[in-house]
Formats: sequence, structure tokens, C-alpha cells
Amino acid sequence: MADAALLEQIDSSKLTWFHIRTILVSGVGFYTDAFDLFVINLVTPMIAYVYYENNMSPLVEGAIKAASTFGTLFGQLIFGYLADKYGRKGIYGLSLAIIIFATVGTACSGTKIAGVAGVLIFWRFILGIGIGGDYPLSAVITSEFGNTNTRGQSIAAVFSMQGFGILTAPIVVLGLLAAFKPAIEQNVDYMDYVWRLSILAGAIPGLATLYFRLTFPESPRYEAHAAAKAAEGSNATNLRGRPSTPRERISSVGSDEEFEPIIQAKPAAGTTFAEHFSKWDNLKLLLGCSIAWFALDVAFYGINLNQSLVLASIGVGGSTPYEDVFSRALGNLIISLLGTVPGYWVTVFTVEKLGRIPIQKFGFIILALVLLSLGLWFKSLVANIPVFLTLYTIGQFFFNFGPNATTFILPSEVFPTRFRSTCHGISAASGKLGAILAGFAFAPLKDVGGKDKGLPWLLVVFAGFMVVGLFVTSWIPETKGKTLEELGGDAVISAVRYDVVSGDETHGGGTDDEQLATA
Repeated sequence: MADAALLEQIDSSKLTWFHIRTILVSGVGFYTDAFDLFVINLVTPMIAYVYYENNMSPLVEGAIKAASTFGTLFGQLIFGYLADKYGRKGIYGLSLAIIIFATVGTACSGTKIAGVAGVLIFWRFILGIGIGGDYPLSAVITSEFGNTNTRGQSIAAVFSMQGFGILTAPIVVLGLLAAFKPAIEQNVDYMDYVWRLSILAGAIPGLATLYFRLTFPESPRYEAHAAAKAAEGSNATNLRGRPSTPRERISSVGSDEEFEPIIQAKPAAGTTFAEHFSKWDNLKLLLGCSIAWFALDVAFYGINLNQSLVLASIGVGGSTPYEDVFSRALGNLIISLLGTVPGYWVTVFTVEKLGRIPIQKFGFIILALVLLSLGLWFKSLVANIPVFLTLYTIGQFFFNFGPNATTFILPSEVFPTRFRSTCHGISAASGKLGAILAGFAFAPLKDVGGKDKGLPWLLVVFAGFMVVGLFVTSWIPETKGKTLEELGGDAVISAVRYDVVSGDETHGGGTDDEQLATA
């Protein structure tokens, strides 16, 4: 249950510096997450040259790429549950601290004597746990502080920072390759410095953000839910919720009044997780979010974690180790600049106008057509590399002006406060199951029948997953213009509010005896 007047205050507030700070604090974390996850796409060819004489086995390559994804899956489930049980604030900084610590560990992985793969896999798994925690926490915190009219835009802006992380990864790699070019041309082992410094660069934005994460206030919606739950447990009549910084938390989200909420407790109206999702309408919603994310990530991670392999298969590369890695990094940069980053930001500026569901459906349709075309006419398109790269870049654009953004937004809006973070974690973890499948299957399957012979059929399979995602999207309601309480069915109740300045009590949204309003 939550104070109707307080929630109305948040939902109708204008965009303030607090909202912008929330987007920046959460967004920089996603920038770091994306950089760390996608730089491995550029790092593995260097590791192959230094440690495997450019003959890394598909199993080792798949394990290195999938390790952080396994960790991300666990992190999403664990942190999603913990955020619902103990609150968002307490663990928000912990996920970023893990990312920073594991990034440094990854950069220091192994030596040529001791071997690098095992240590690298371990540290990337730990890194993934921290990254996984950021998914439900950043999405839910931004959603719960957001107002009704710009909530989706704020969440999309947070997620769009992933595009800048993906974009920055090849820029950093290209800069370091250029700096080490004379040494690498003399001895390829100098690539060892390049890949370690490339990974280490991912820790810098995280360090800049950590203080703000640790001092971030608790979500007012979670705080109201926790206060009401405590009041119900003790059968109390009133419970004054005391945020640690009420002036900042309430006035900063759009009100000129300084209020501290007092929850009017009513008999428990909630249910357990199992009871709530034993109803088909509720379970269908969770399945819709989860399966859509799973279907998306099979293709999204299958392509993006192996983009260097895709580029190499169409002839992007070079005759020397330096030219090969440099050309692949440059190809990644061009695709990110032309397709990936613009796609994210078109979503930011249109999500409140077009709605989440139309963007997701249209994205799945276009992606199915693009991937099917690339697969069926692969040989013809490879003969004309500009046409192939144009279609491929269009696909990257509609991943991000499409389901890659909306599958992140929707689970942070459609579930009740008491389960919101857990359900976002489950939905995101389902996506990572798809990413794990792609990470292990892509490298060996693309060479079935000969080197790169299986790649066209993999693209056709990815198109099939887009059709699955399109189908289950119909199970999810449109969230544009609706409050979180309307969408999640949270109980809302009138409450006495206490003026922090004068000490006077006022009533909002009705009388003390008003009945619960449930969706």
C-alpha cells in the first residue's frame, strides 16, 4: 500500500534535477556495464594472437564470452530478489563495486606462463554478477522515481547509455592499438598490453559513479510499501515512514511542499509471489516479458558478441595481426556509430509518443525480415560488402529502436512494487539464457560444413526467434500514460501527511476511513 497523495505528487511532477541525476547515476553504470560486456568482442582476437597463435578453440572462445553472461544471469536473479526484500538503496552501490573490482581482476588475468583462459573466465563471471545486479536496480529505481508522462523516456535514457559503452569500446581499442602499433609490428605479444588496458578502462566511469550510488536515496514507492507491510504485520493504525532525507526525496521529485508520509495501515491486501503468479493473467505477463527478452538476446548477443567474426567472414580484416584487429575494431565502431547509438536515442525521443508495445512489435518485424534476408541471400550480399553492411547496420538500428530497449523498460513498469525488482530480474535472466545459448552455440555452429559455412543458417534461425518475440509481445499491455499502481495493481490508500517544516498534519486523497483502491 502506498500514500495516494505522495504517489500523485511523484506521478504529476515535472522533470527536475533529481530526475536528471537519477538518469545519470544509473546511466553511467549502464555505460560501464556495456563497455565491459562488449569489449570482450574485440579482446578475444588479441588474446588468440598472444596466447593461442591465432588458433583459439571455439570452446575456449565461447567460454570466455559466455562467462560474464552466466554471472549476469545469477546477478539479475539475486539482486532482483534482494532489492525487493531489503530495499533498492542498500544494494545499489554494491553491484557497481563488484563491477569495478572484477574489471581490475579481469585486466590482471593470467600470464603467458600460467595461462589466461581459466583466470579470465573466473573474473568475467564475477564481473557478470555485478552487471546483472545493475539491470533490475537501475530500471526499477528510475521507474519508481519517474513521473507518468516521462517515465519510459527516463528508463530508455538510462538504457541508451549502453550504446555509448558499445561505441566507446572500439574507440579505446583503436587508440591503444595506434599507440602500440610500432611495438606490435615488431612483436605481436605487445597486444597483451592493449587488451588489458582496454578492459581496465571500463573501471574508470564506475569509479566516478560509485559515491553517488552509495548515497542514493531509497525509492519512495518501496519505502511506502515496506512501511505499510510493517504496519500490517503489527496491526498498527498509523506508521510514520521516515526517509533518511525527506526534504530531498519528496520535494526533489517535483513538489514545493515538504512532506513526510504517514501510512494509514489497512488489513493486508497483498499475496505471496506464488499466489500472485498462480493466476494466468499475472503469469502470462511474466512469461511475455521473459520469453520476449530470451528471444531477443539469442540474436542480439549472438551477433554482437561475435561481431568481429561476422566482419571477418565477409572479408573485413588484414594480412598482419595489427591490421586484422584494427580493421575489426574499426568495423565495430562504424556499425555502432551508424546503427547502434542512433537506435537507442530514437527510442528515447519516441517512446512516450509511440508507446512501448508498438516499438517492440515493429522492431521484431523489421529484425525478422533483415536477418532472414541476410541469411537467405548471404552469398550474394557478401559479394557486395557495402550492401551487406547497410542491411546489417539497419538491423543494429532496429535492435535498439525496438525490443532491446523495450524489453528493459516494460518489466520495470508492469509488476507490483513488492515483486517489481524480482520480476525484472527474472525477465532479464531469461534474456541471458538466450545470450548464453548464443555465446556457446555461435562459434562452433557457424563453421558447420566448413569455415563460416553455417553463418547464413544461423541468421535464419535468429529471424525465427524474432517471430517468437513478436508473438509473446501480445501478452504484455501498453504502459504509456499509466501509473505504476494502475499497471501493477498495488493497493493505494489515503494517508495523513506530516509537514516537516510546521509540524501540521494534513489529509490527502480522502478520509482516514476511505477504502483501499485496488486495480
